[in-house]
Amino acid sequence: MRRRAALLASAATTALLTALATLTAPPAHARAAACGDGAYHAEAVRNGSTWTARRGSSTVYTGTDMRAAVQAAIGALTANRTSKERVVVRGSGSVSAGSRISLPSYTVLDVCGTIDVTGTGSGDQAPVYSRGTRDIEVQHLGVTGAPLYGIFLRNVQNVVLGQIDMRLSRGLGVRIDNRGDTSQWTRNVRIDDVYVSGASSHAVETYGVDGLTVGTVTARDVGESGLLLNQTINATVSKVDAENAGTGTGYAAFRMANRNGRIGSGYATNIRVGEVIARGGGRGVFCVSESGGATIDRITLSNTGNNAILIENCYNVNLAAQSGTVTGGGEIRLAARSEFANNRDVTVQNLTVTNSAIRESPCGENTIFRNNRLVNSTQSIC
Repeated sequence: MRRRAALLASAATTALLTALATLTAPPAHARAAACGDGAYHAEAVRNGSTWTARRGSSTVYTGTDMRAAVQAAIGALTANRTSKERVVVRGSGSVSAGSRISLPSYTVLDVCGTIDVTGTGSGDQAPVYSRGTRDIEVQHLGVTGAPLYGIFLRNVQNVVLGQIDMRLSRGLGVRIDNRGDTSQWTRNVRIDDVYVSGASSHAVETYGVDGLTVGTVTARDVGESGLLLNQTINATVSKVDAENAGTGTGYAAFRMANRNGRIGSGYATNIRVGEVIARGGGRGVFCVSESGGATIDRITLSNTGNNAILIENCYNVNLAAQSGTVTGGGEIRLAARSEFANNRDVTVQNLTVTNSAIRESPCGENTIFRNNRLVNSTQSIC
């Protein structure tokens, strides 16, 4: 009887643990699908050196050109559609830096392989490109080589970039802007997870975007910024993690410029950043040219070659709202250029500053320094 009772108790415990696991596990729709899984409408598949693009039983391309195959698969989707259709790419190949894979509206692209960009080009060429479109999605993408841009999106709406991995030798990783028609914002952009190394320019840059949600931007050895927001409003960024971003330059792991965060003529808080990490490189955090409306919760900056933090002609900026460390590297500097109004409503708080300095010159308006701990560091503030 004791053995039977023990077995029953063990079974009950197992059932309870299983139920608890079921309750705490994320729902199926919340778990990222593996590349290529699920329903699709067309595909481009590499077998040996041959690419074949097909929709159902219809073959729309056969040959050795990856770009042509992927574009043919996209072209096989329903014309004038008003809901998303999906293309899966199975295999790796090369495309020219002077060419594009263009995404029309209501297109989902899932690349299960790597696009290697070769040769040279000019203008706004990119292995993944879209302009004047809506409801586009890139679920997975790997890019190597020397593109002008890895992804270039202009005057778009309702964009999702999922798992993006770029290991480059030049170019800019992801550029999303409205510079084709500046009277219209690019709207509603979501970037889940981007890794960029080796780019000669920025890892990720936006300009003229209203509504941006970013998970993580990881930048390694890029020539300029990890994440650069220009004239972007209503943005939420979980993490920027940069190592050697903008070495020898004034660029930063996280930079805001060109009236970023300005809505109308004001700077209500609308740029929210969870965490900025910078190791080496140029600057850690840089706000410039009438930007603001921003709060950064956590900051970890070490051994930057230029200013660890530079706030220059910015308004309503809250640094280290929760916590932060600045170790070595350049000083924390609040400055101003004469062509713009001086800093206003800047808060620098909750920082442990080691082997560095805090300096404000000229004096800003309503600048607050609070709860900062100086370790072998100096402070010169108003």
